[in-house]
Amino acid sequence: MTEENQLIHVYFMPGMAANSSIFEFIKLSESRFKTHFLEWIIPTADESLESYALRMNKYIKHKNVVLIGVSFGGIIVQEMAKSLKLRRLIIISSVKCRGELPKRMRFAASTGLFKLIPTSLLDYVDHFEKIAVGDFIKKRAKLYRQYLSVRNQRYLNWAIKNMVLWNCAEARKDIIHIHGDKDEIFPIKYIPECLIVKGGTHIMILNRYRWFNKNLPELILTGKIKK
Repeated sequence: MTEENQLIHVYFMPGMAANSSIFEFIKLSESRFKTHFLEWIIPTADESLESYALRMNKYIKHKNVVLIGVSFGGIIVQEMAKSLKLRRLIIISSVKCRGELPKRMRFAASTGLFKLIPTSLLDYVDHFEKIAVGDFIKKRAKLYRQYLSVRNQRYLNWAIKNMVLWNCAEARKDIIHIHGDKDEIFPIKYIPECLIVKGGTHIMILNRYRWFNKNLPELILTGKIKK
């Protein structure tokens, strides 16, 4: 089999507290791509981001793969990429360096306010859905329950800390960054040099999946989108 006809292995990393079902609507041609879905593992006590990324790399079973990460998962794949030879590195609804974090996150980092976030509240997602009033609230609660299933408090405290304290001064040159212009978590005004999805929000991997199904293959193969 020639290199041109070989299957390209694509590994997906979900966002903070999310499971891999956030990629359920992403469909790549099975004749050209083989998809693999990574899941969060529980960090050890006081584990560094570098150590965590090395442990995640043990789940990469192929060479010259494509790594795709969403939100905090985008930070994780950037750390993983430091010790891997990749075909392509793609982040979605994420940041490429510390300077792209919104001011409120940098403020939380400098003041230590991130330590006050009550991560135990995620334990109440199931109960919240039962008492939710109104169609919009019920749908949002259902989404949280379905996709935000990683509720281990050690993991959540670790993830929030490493999100706001990420020590990356300069963006990689070889990264493809896809970002929505309506992202409410990482506002587009802080994000230079990215592929902009018009109307895309922080959860566009779910509600703008058609854009990804249309454009991801070409991005993986060539690093560009056809005009």
